[in-house]
Amino acid sequence: MGILERRLRQKVEVKTSILQAAWQLVLEEGWQALSIRKIADAIEYSAPVIYSHFENKDAILLEFTKDGFRLLTDVIIRQRDSKPEASQQLEAIAQGYWDFAFEHKEYYQLMFGLGIPQCEQVNQVAEMKQFSNTLISVIQEAISSSTHPHVNAFLKFHTYWSIIHGLVSIHMIDRNAVTNPWSQLVLKDAISGFIKGLNS
Repeated sequence: MGILERRLRQKVEVKTSILQAAWQLVLEEGWQALSIRKIADAIEYSAPVIYSHFENKDAILLEFTKDGFRLLTDVIIRQRDSKPEASQQLEAIAQGYWDFAFEHKEYYQLMFGLGIPQCEQVNQVAEMKQFSNTLISVIQEAISSSTHPHVNAFLKFHTYWSIIHGLVSIHMIDRNAVTNPWSQLVLKDAISGFIKGLNS
C-alpha cells in the first residue's frame, strides 16, 4: 500500500471514529451535550484533529442528519413497495414513519428538532430531497386516481407530512404515549381522513 492510500485510509478511520464517538455521546447525554471538546476527549485526539475533518459541530450534525434521512427514506420506500395502491401506500408509509420516529428517537430529534426543514434546506441536501420526492410521488399517484386529479400535490405533501410529524411530536413529549393504544388509533384516523379528503 502506497503512502497516499495509507493516508486516505487513516483519514477515513479517524473520521469514522469521530462520528462513532459523537454518536455514543449523543446516546449517553443527548444532542445538547455534544461538543468538539467532548468528542476529542473520547477519541483521545486534540480538537484541531476534529476540525481537520469537520468545520464545526454543525458539520457533524449534518452528517447524522443525512444518515437519518437515508434511514427514513429506506423505511418509507419499503412501506410504499409493500402495498399495491397509493392510498394503501400512504397508510403504510405513515405507520413506517411513526415507527421510525420512536425506534430512532435520537435521529428524529436531530432531523426535526427545530420543526420541518425549510424548502431551501431540503433542496440543498440530497438525502432530504429524496425523502420528500418519495412522499410526493406517492401522493401524486393517489391524487391522479382520485376524483380531483388536479389537486396540488405539493400542498397535500405538506399537509400529510404535517399530520404525521405533528402527531409524532406530541407523543414524543410523553414517554408513555407511544404505548397507549389511542396513539395508533389517532394516527390511523388522521391518515384515513387525509386519504378521504383527496376524494372530497
